[in-house]
Amino acid sequence: MRITLKLIVKFLIVAAFIVPAIAQTKGPSSTQVVGRASFIDGDTLEIHGTRIRFYGIDAPESGQSCLAGGKRYRCGQRAALALADKIGRGTVSCEQKDRDRYGRTVAVCRLKGENLNAWMVSQGWAIAYRHFAKDYVRHEREASTAKRGLWQGEFVAPWDWRRGKRLTAANDNKKAKKHCVIKGNISSKGERIYHVPGGQYYSRTRINPAKGERWFCTEAEARAEGWRRSRK
Repeated sequence: MRITLKLIVKFLIVAAFIVPAIAQTKGPSSTQVVGRASFIDGDTLEIHGTRIRFYGIDAPESGQSCLAGGKRYRCGQRAALALADKIGRGTVSCEQKDRDRYGRTVAVCRLKGENLNAWMVSQGWAIAYRHFAKDYVRHEREASTAKRGLWQGEFVAPWDWRRGKRLTAANDNKKAKKHCVIKGNISSKGERIYHVPGGQYYSRTRINPAKGERWFCTEAEARAEGWRRSRK
């Protein structure tokens, strides 16, 4: 009887050390995918056969082109290359947030702790996917102000491009700007404000048709469309 009790006590002591050790060395949860990535486009990658779509952002499609300096370039390809160069052969950790209608894992992905979703938007190679989340609106605003990536020129929002919308010819865009110089800008609060030449914010304001912004030929035209003049 004494031997049995001693054995039980020893077993309990050993178990007290083994169980916590097992808990601490448990692998990633089922909602996490970790490993080296292969790249599909600027907001999609694959790890261990799992296709992952970045949460809260939208990058230009692989075949999409944009304008910069009046010239077209393959912005979809540039976005994918930017992500590939950023990650290289590093280990990526993706935490699942959802699953989309195509069965892809929708996740926030990190490289050495850095949020890659936020990085793509802050570098201007993706925009905030406001329809699903507003986590990266601040990063988009910073990229737009600094004119990084897509914001160096004109582009169609990826969700509109997928619906068939395309940029007008570069020459038509230049012609419109030459004759219609009033800038219709949409503020971060969604307010429609137009700026006239000589105004305090005119030179720093850039127009992005993908966001619904536009050029006006006259102030009367701008007001008729529901825009108000900048107070400065």
